Amino acid sequence: MTLGALGVAATRRRVQFLQKVLEYPRWVGAPAALRNYSPTGSGPSAHTVSIGDVTKTVQRANHPQLVPKRYLPVDQEVPPETRKHLRWMMQKDLLGQDIFLIGRPSPLRRSMAMQYLELTGREAEFVALSRDTTESDLKQRREIVQGTAHYVDQSAVRAAKAGRILILEGIEKAERNVLPVLNNLLENREMHLEDGRLLIPAQRYDKLRQEHSQKEMDQWKLVRVDENFRVIALGLPVPKYVGNPLDPPLRSRFQARDIRHLPFKEQMNLLQSMSPNLPSDAVSQVVSFAHTMVTDESANLGLPDFPVENLPPLIALLNQVPSLSLFDAIQRLYPYRSFLPPEGVQSVIDTLKTFQLLPEEVSSTQILRLESVRSDSTNPGKRDLEVSVDGQAFQLTVPSGPHPESAAKNYHPTNYQEMFLTELITSHAVKDFCIIGPKGCGKTVILERMANLLGYEMEPIMLYQDMTARDLLQQRTTMENGDTVWRYSPLVSAAIEGKLAVLDGIHRIHRGTLSVLHRLVHDRELQLYDGTRLLRSDRYDAIKEDEGFTDQDMHEQQLLRIHDNFRIAALAEPPVIGGNSKEQWLTPEVLSMFLFHVMRPLSHQEELGVLQAVSGNPSETMGTILKLTHRLRKSENASLKSIANSLSTRQLLRISKRLQRFPDETVYHAVQKACLARFLPTLPREALDKIMADLGIDKPIKESDESGKTAVCKVDNGVLTLGNTSAGIYQPDTKTKIPETLFYDTVQNVAVMEAMLQDFLLGEHLLLVGNQGVGKNKVVDRLLHLLNRPREYIQLHRDTTVQSLTLQPTVKEGVIIYEDSPLVKAVKTGNILVVDEADKAPTHVTCILKTLVETGEMILSDGRRIVPESQMSRHASVADELIPMHPDFRMFILANRPGFPFLGNDFFGSLGDLFSCHAIDNPSMDSEISMLRQYGPNVPEETLRRLVHTFSELRNLADEGSIQYPYSTREVVNIVKHLERFPTEGLGNVVRNVFDFDSYDKETRESLQEVLHKHGIPLGTSARNISLAREFDLPARELIGEWQIQRGGGKRVRFMALPITSKGVDIGDPETVSVQNTPLDRVEARGVGFSELHSSWMLPFHEYASVGDVVVKRDQHRRSLFDQIFVATSNPIWLFGMTPLGHEVQKLPLNHFFETRRFQNTIPKIKMAALGGNFEGALAVHDEVTNGLILVDTKSASVLRVNTNTFLDSVREVTRKITQRSGKSNSNFVRMLTNLSQDNILVFYNPLGSSVEMLDFNSNPLVSHKVDLPVPIKSLHILNKDKFLVVADLESTRTEQSSADDSLPQPEGGRLYLLKREDPESEMPNILNPVSQTTDITSIAKVGEQGLTDLGLKMVLGEAMQAPNTMFNSESAYATLVLGFPELEFSANEVHAWPKSSKALNAAEHNKSTGSNLQSNSARKLIDEGRNVVLLRESCQLVKPVSPRSIPEEFSRHNYGLSSPGNVSAYLEVVDLMSNKLRYVPVPEDFQSSSYSSWYKQTYPDQVMAMAEMSNEGLVTVDNAGSVRLWETGVANLERSLGEWRQMLGSLSEDQLTIQRGQVGDLDSPKHGKMDPNNDPHVGGNTWAGGTGGRDTAGLGGIGGPYRLDAGHNVHQVSDEAKSQVPEHIQKAAREMNRKAFDERLREIRMSQYDAELYEKYAVSVRKQVQALRTIINGLQAKAKDRQWLKNQTSGELDDTKLIEGIAGERSIYKKRGEQEPEPGAPQEKPKRLRLLVDVSGSMYRFNGHDQRLERMMESALMVMEALEGFTDKFKYDIVGHSGEERAIPLVQSSNLPKNEKDRLEVMRTMLAHSQFCMSGDHTLAATVTAINELGKQVEDHDETFVIVLSDANFDRYGISPKSFSQILNRNEQVNTFAIFIGSLGDQAERLAKNLPSGKAFVCLDTKKIPEILKTIFTSTFLK
Repeated sequence: MTLGALGVAATRRRVQFLQKVLEYPRWVGAPAALRNYSPTGSGPSAHTVSIGDVTKTVQRANHPQLVPKRYLPVDQEVPPETRKHLRWMMQKDLLGQDIFLIGRPSPLRRSMAMQYLELTGREAEFVALSRDTTESDLKQRREIVQGTAHYVDQSAVRAAKAGRILILEGIEKAERNVLPVLNNLLENREMHLEDGRLLIPAQRYDKLRQEHSQKEMDQWKLVRVDENFRVIALGLPVPKYVGNPLDPPLRSRFQARDIRHLPFKEQMNLLQSMSPNLPSDAVSQVVSFAHTMVTDESANLGLPDFPVENLPPLIALLNQVPSLSLFDAIQRLYPYRSFLPPEGVQSVIDTLKTFQLLPEEVSSTQILRLESVRSDSTNPGKRDLEVSVDGQAFQLTVPSGPHPESAAKNYHPTNYQEMFLTELITSHAVKDFCIIGPKGCGKTVILERMANLLGYEMEPIMLYQDMTARDLLQQRTTMENGDTVWRYSPLVSAAIEGKLAVLDGIHRIHRGTLSVLHRLVHDRELQLYDGTRLLRSDRYDAIKEDEGFTDQDMHEQQLLRIHDNFRIAALAEPPVIGGNSKEQWLTPEVLSMFLFHVMRPLSHQEELGVLQAVSGNPSETMGTILKLTHRLRKSENASLKSIANSLSTRQLLRISKRLQRFPDETVYHAVQKACLARFLPTLPREALDKIMADLGIDKPIKESDESGKTAVCKVDNGVLTLGNTSAGIYQPDTKTKIPETLFYDTVQNVAVMEAMLQDFLLGEHLLLVGNQGVGKNKVVDRLLHLLNRPREYIQLHRDTTVQSLTLQPTVKEGVIIYEDSPLVKAVKTGNILVVDEADKAPTHVTCILKTLVETGEMILSDGRRIVPESQMSRHASVADELIPMHPDFRMFILANRPGFPFLGNDFFGSLGDLFSCHAIDNPSMDSEISMLRQYGPNVPEETLRRLVHTFSELRNLADEGSIQYPYSTREVVNIVKHLERFPTEGLGNVVRNVFDFDSYDKETRESLQEVLHKHGIPLGTSARNISLAREFDLPARELIGEWQIQRGGGKRVRFMALPITSKGVDIGDPETVSVQNTPLDRVEARGVGFSELHSSWMLPFHEYASVGDVVVKRDQHRRSLFDQIFVATSNPIWLFGMTPLGHEVQKLPLNHFFETRRFQNTIPKIKMAALGGNFEGALAVHDEVTNGLILVDTKSASVLRVNTNTFLDSVREVTRKITQRSGKSNSNFVRMLTNLSQDNILVFYNPLGSSVEMLDFNSNPLVSHKVDLPVPIKSLHILNKDKFLVVADLESTRTEQSSADDSLPQPEGGRLYLLKREDPESEMPNILNPVSQTTDITSIAKVGEQGLTDLGLKMVLGEAMQAPNTMFNSESAYATLVLGFPELEFSANEVHAWPKSSKALNAAEHNKSTGSNLQSNSARKLIDEGRNVVLLRESCQLVKPVSPRSIPEEFSRHNYGLSSPGNVSAYLEVVDLMSNKLRYVPVPEDFQSSSYSSWYKQTYPDQVMAMAEMSNEGLVTVDNAGSVRLWETGVANLERSLGEWRQMLGSLSEDQLTIQRGQVGDLDSPKHGKMDPNNDPHVGGNTWAGGTGGRDTAGLGGIGGPYRLDAGHNVHQVSDEAKSQVPEHIQKAAREMNRKAFDERLREIRMSQYDAELYEKYAVSVRKQVQALRTIINGLQAKAKDRQWLKNQTSGELDDTKLIEGIAGERSIYKKRGEQEPEPGAPQEKPKRLRLLVDVSGSMYRFNGHDQRLERMMESALMVMEALEGFTDKFKYDIVGHSGEERAIPLVQSSNLPKNEKDRLEVMRTMLAHSQFCMSGDHTLAATVTAINELGKQVEDHDETFVIVLSDANFDRYGISPKSFSQILNRNEQVNTFAIFIGSLGDQAERLAKNLPSGKAFVCLDTKKIPEILKTIFTSTFLK
C-alpha cells in the first residue's frame, strides 16, 4: 500500500468517527425502569435519566470508549436494591459530592460504580490502589521521549481535566502518605502538578478567563478542573477488615454508602432465572446457606465472609451438571476445612445440616469422570466434554487452547487424580480456579495434564512476597534510543493471547499486591499503568460496534481485547489454621476471586501405583519408606506432619528412581537425607526416630573407627570413580571456570561426594545444608573438579532481590542495559550454577527457582524467557526473546542449617522437596583427624586428637544452645596450619586465635575453658600449676634374712611329688547377650594443671553396684590410650568394655550367668582374665563366691558357660558349706589367678583350703588338672609357668583330707613352699619343696612375676649386679626383694626389705578394725591383699590403693587442700625403690557416688577401688562410683609428660610484640561513678556508672571497680591479664567499697546477711545455667530484630527497580534500612506464655535426702526467675505449685514478678515450707488440667503457650497411670504441655517417660540439663 493510500484510509476513519459522534446515542437494551430521556434537552447529544424522583441530564461523552459497557443487565430488570443505590449515587452526583462505596470484599461495589457510569454515560478513569501505588501513579509521571523528559498526566489529573469520574478501588490498601495528595483536589478541586501547572476549580477558572486571555492563562499554567469531575472511592470497612483506616481529612470529603449483597428474594429470582435445569429447592438451599453465612451471628463466630457474589458462576455450573453434589459445589466456594479451626468447621457443618446440604456420609465422595474430549470444528476455541457424575452423563462445553491434545510428561493417573482433573475442568467451564495442596502433592502436574488435554499453552508466573503490582501487570523499560516504554507482563500477555496463566504461590504474594487482579478476575477488565485498557471480549466488541472502530482504531485508543479462552489457575499451599493474619492468606477478598479445589496427598495405594508406573515394582526399601510417609501424614503431631511434607510425592519419586539405580541405600539413610533429620529440632527428630523404630527401621550401628576403610576416589581413562559409583569425565569448551581447591579425601567426604554424584547422574539439582565451615563449598568444588565441570557462582544475601538473582540492570548512555546474572549464564552455557548462602536471601526471592527446577521455564526482568530446548518450537513467534536451557545445566544450592544461631531463612522448608538434599555435617572424628593429618603432617597425633575431641564437644554445646557460636572444621584447620608452621608454639597459645573472640564474655569463656581443659588443652592455665604428690623418704633398706629351697635329707621328706588328677570340663553353647552402648566422656586432667592424674571418665554403674575387677588388654604398640579396659561390677554383675580414646562404652549384663540369688547375703567377688592366642578377645569372668566361670567374647557379645561342677567343689557343695557357721566353709572359697591368662591357662585354689587346679584352654578337649597340697593355703603366687609360691596358713585347722590324702607324707613345718614342675611332660607343677627362711614373713600380698631389671637392681642396691630376683609386697614392709629366688635353688637367697614404721603398721591395723562387724575374722582372711597391687618393673615401683585411714598422720597432713578423708576416697601408695621415695597420691571423692557406695566405703574401706597396669607402665583405677581414672606414677613418664605439658602451654618469647587491651594504667580509687540520664552505653574510661570494660567505676567487665552494676548494655570484658595488674591497695579498697555497697543493697531490699548467703548458695549453682537459658531466649527472637528495606524513599541507596524512574527524574527512587512498620491490621507482637507447674508435695520433701529432688525443684524455679528477668516483652510467665492439699498454689504471678533477690528467696522458702508441712496426696493431674484450661483461654493473646510440669515420678504411689497423664498432655494442641521428672526411685522416671507421648516427657536428675531441655521444648514448635 502506498503512502497516499494510507492517508486516504486514515481520513476515512476520521470522518466515520465524527459521524458516530454526531449521531443520536443508541441506548440499546437499557432497562426501562432507568430510562427517561427528553428530546428537548440541550441538543441532539443530550438526554435525561430518571430513577424515581431523581433526574439527571446526560451529555454525550467526548470519548465514548471510556464509558463502561455491559455492566447493566441487558435482558432483565435491574433489581430494586440496585436501583436504590443508583438513585442515591445520582443524588450525590447532582450535588457535586464525591462518593465512598463501602462494603464487604466483593466485586459488588465496583459493579455498582460501573453501572452508574454506564447509565449516565460518564467516562471513567480507574485506579486500583495497592501498597505500591505512589504519588506519580495518581498525578503525573515522567516519560522520556526522544531523549527529553515529559510529564504525562495520570488518571486523577486526566479525570479532573476532562470531567470524568475517577474510581479509586482499594482505598484501605494504599500507604498512608499517598492519598493525602488528593485531599485538596477533593475539597477545593485544586492540585499543584509536578510540571508547574495548577489545577483550579471551573468556577474560578471561568471567572479569571473573563478577565484574562487564554494566552495569559496558559502562561500562568492554570488548568481548569471540569465541573463534572467526581471521585468514587471503593473500600472496605477498617476495622473489621485488614487495611489502613481512613485518614479523617480524607474521610470527611466523601459521602458513604454501604453496598450489601442482594436481598434473599431478589437473589433467588436472579439465580433461578439463569438455572432452568436446576430445581428451585436446590437454589433455595444454596442461597439460604450463603445468606446465613454472612449474617452478624456468623461474623461473631469468627467465620470469614461467604462469597455470595460468586453464586452465579456456581449456579451456572450446577445448571450444566445438575447432578453435581450441592455440598461439593459449596466447598468450591468456601473450602472451610482448609482455613477454619475445629470450632469453626463445626459451625459450618451445623449450618449445612440446617439446610440439608450435608450428605449423610461426609466421607462419601461423588464420582466424577471425564468420559471424552472432542474438538469443535465450528468453534475452535471450545472443547466438548462428556462428564459423568455417579454414572450419569452430561455434555459440557469449555474454553480451550489452540493446540491439539497431547500427553503430559510425568503424569501417571490414579482414580483420585482423574476425578480431581474432572472437577477442575468443570470449574474451568465457568470461572477461574485455585488449587490448594501441600508441597509436592502434584498440583503442577495435574494442571499440566489439564492444559495438555484442552490444548492450552501454560504461562507459569511465580509469585513472591515482595512482588509489586508493576511486576504483576506492566514493567517499565527503555528502548535503544533511551525512550521509556512499558512492557506487558506475562499475565497480561496471557490474557491477550488466551493462555492459561498459572499464578504459582498466591499464598506468598502480599494481599495488597494481589488486589490489583480483582478487576481482571471478576470483570475481565484491567487498566494498565500506561493507560492501556484490557476489556472483556463482549465489551470490546460492543465499543467497536457502537463506535464503528476497527481493531487498529481500538489499538490506537489503547483498548485491547481479553481473549475469551483466557483463564487463571492459582496454586497455593494450605493456610495455617489458627495462625496469625500474616499466615492466613485465604481472606474474604481471595475467597471472592476463585473457585477452590483442595488437593490432598495421594493415599498409600495411589502413591504406590504412581511409583510402580515410574520405576516398576518398588523395592522393599521403597515400600517401607512409603509406609513411614503415610504414618507421618496421619500423625496428630504437627511437627511430624511438617516432616511429612519433606516426603512429598515428588520426593518419593526421586527416592524411588535413586533406589532403582543405586539399590544399596538403606531406608534410614534415605529418610534422613530427604528430611534432613540431622538438623531437625530435638523433639521432632526423636519422634521421627521412634516412628521409624516402630516400623522396624533400625538406626545403623555407627562405626566409630574409620581407620580400616579406604576412600576410593580415582580418575582412570576418562572415568571418575567415587566409592562404587562411576561417571564419565565432562569435556567442556573452556576450562577457565572449572574450580580447583585444596582438598583431602577422607572416608566421610568421599561418601558424601558419592551420594552427590549418584543424584547428579540421575539429573537432579542438589541442595547441600550444613553448618558454616563444614566444607560445603569445598565438597562441591572438589566434585566439579573431578567431573571437569565448569561452574558459575552466585552468593545470596538478605538484600538479594528477584531482579538481582536473574539480571543486573545498569545504565549506559541513558539506556537500561540488563547484564546476565550467573544464573542466566549457566542456563545458556550448561555450566553448573552454585548458589551459595541460599538461606540468607528471603524465601520469597529464592522461590522463583521453583519453576526453573520443575518446568525448566523462567521469565526474566527484561522480558526474556528461559525455556527447555524441547519447548522452543511452541514459542517460535517470539524466538528472539527465548533462552533455551542447556541440557547440561544443573544447580547446586548451598545453605546453612535452619534455626538458631544462623537466623537465616528456612530454604529447605520452602523449597527442599524440589531438590535432592544432602546434610553436610562436621566430619566424624576419624575423618577429621585424617584430614588434619594432611594439613599438619608434623603435628603430633595426640594434639590432633585433642583438637578434634574438643571441637566435637563444642559443636554439641552449640547444638544444645549452651554456647552461641557453632565451631567448625575451618577453625581447627587454621590451628593445625599454625602448629605445622610454628611447631614450638604451645597449643594453649595457638587456640587463642579462635577463642579470643569469646574472651570478653565471662560465661562463654568459662564454658570454653571447661571444655578445653577437659580435653587437655591448657587455655589460661599457669605454668606454675603443678600439683604432684609430695615425696617422703622410704625407710632404709634392711637385710632381714635369707630364703633357702629345701630339696632333700633330714628326718622328714623335704620335697614330695603330689599326684595329679585330671577331669574333662564341659563348655556350653554360645549365648548372646544384649549390648548397650553409652557415650564415653573422657576428661583430661592436665588441662587445668599437671599432676599424676592423666584423665578420667564415668561409667554408668548401677546404684547398688560395687567395682569387682578391672583388666587391661594392652595395645601391641604399648600405647596406653589404645589399651582395651574391661571393668566388672558386682551386685549386679555387669561388664563394661572401652578404649580410652574410644567414643563409647560397651555394657554387657552378665548377672543371669551366675547363681547370685543363692547367696543373697554375700556380694559376688568378680575376677577377670584376658585370654590370648586362639582365644584373643575373650575374657574369663569368675565369681569367687559361687565359683561360676564364663568366657565372654566382647566383639560378638557371646558368652560360653564353663561347667565348674567338674573341678574343685560344685556350686551345690559350696552352697551347703557356706551356709554353715563353722570356719570350714571358707575352705571352699575359690580364687582365680590370671598371671598365665595370655597363655590361656587359669589357676584356681582354695584360700584356707588345699586344692590347686590348672585349667588349660589350649587342650582339646578342655581338661582341668588338680593337685591337693598337704598344707592349708593362705595364698598362692605364680612365679612363672613352672613355679608357684605357696604361703601356708599355719593358724588354720587342717582341712579334712580324703584317705588318699592321708597317705601322703607330711612336709617339714614352715610357711613357704615352692610348687614346681620338674618333668616338662607334667600337666602342672606337682613337686612341693619347703622354703626355709630366717625372716618372720607370715603373709605375702603380691609377688612380681619378673623381678627388677638389671638397671633397676643397680639403682636400688647401689651397685652393678645381675641376678634373678623376686619382689613382693607384704603387710610389714613397703616392699621386699629376694635376690636369686627362685632360680638359685642351691644357695641361700638374701631378703632385703623396706620395713614400715610402727605408726604405719598401727594405722593399717586401725583401718582394718574400723570395718563393719559384718566382716568376721574368717572373712578378713579371705580378703585378697594383693588383688589391686601393681608392680611396675621398669620404674621399680610398687603401687597400691590404700584407705585414708591407713595413712600415718605425718603423711596425711600434706594433702594439698583436700580434707582427709572427706574429699578423698583413697590414696595411691607409690613406693619408688629407684629414688627411695614414698608418695601418697590422693584420689578425689566422686560427687555422684550413691548412698550404697558411701556405705560400702565405710564397711570395706580397703575395697573401694580396683587397679590394673596399662601399657607403658600406666595405671587405671576404678572406684565404686564408676569413676575410671588413668594415672602416671613412673618418674621417667612424669618427666616426659611434664615436658610435653609445658610445651603445650607455650610461652611468648621476649622479643615478640604483644598488644593487650585493658592495660591498667593509673587507677584511681574505686567509686560508683556518674549516672547517665540517657543510659547510653559507655565502654572503657572511668567516669560513668554502669559502663563496661572500664576502670574504677561500678559496671561490668572492667577492672578496679567496687562492684558489678548492669545497665542493660552489651558487656566488653577486660582481659584477665589486665585484671592481674591491679595493685593490691586498689583491690583492697574495691573490696571494702564492694562490701559497703552490698550491705546497702541488703538494707535496700530488707534482706539479712544470712538470707543473702542462703540465696547465693542456690544462685551460684545455677548461674551458668541461667546464662545459658538467657542465651537461648535471646536467640528465639533475634531474627525479628532485622531491619527491612523501606522503599519509595527520597534519600538512601538507589533502588535497582527504580532506575527508569530515576532516569525520568522522579524523586522517590531510593531505599533505606529501617524498622518495618507493622502491616495494617496486623496483630501486635505477642509474648510467649509460660506456666511452670512445680510439685511441692510431701514426697518432694520426704525423698529429698535420697536424690535432692526438692533442691532441684527450687533451683529450677530460681533458674527460670533469674533467666526471664528483663524478658517480659518476650515471655509472660508464672509459677504455680501443687501438692496433696491444693491443685493451684500461686508462687509467682505474671502480674507481680519477683523484683529482687529477696522476693525470689521468698518464693523458694514458700516451696520448701509447703512441701514440709502439707498433707500427703497428689494433685498432679488436676493441676495440669487446670493450667491447660486457664492458659487455653488466653492462647489468642500470646505467640505460643507452654505448660511445663516439674514433678517427681512418684505416680505409682497414687495410682496415676501414664495413659491418663498422656491424655492430659495432649489435651489442647494450642497449649504445648511437657513434663520434666526431676526425682525418681530407681528407674521410675525412665519407665514413666517411655510410656508418655514421644517428646512430651524428660528425665532430668541434674539441674545443669534444664536449659537444654527448655531449649528443646521451645524449639519443638519450630516445625508447626
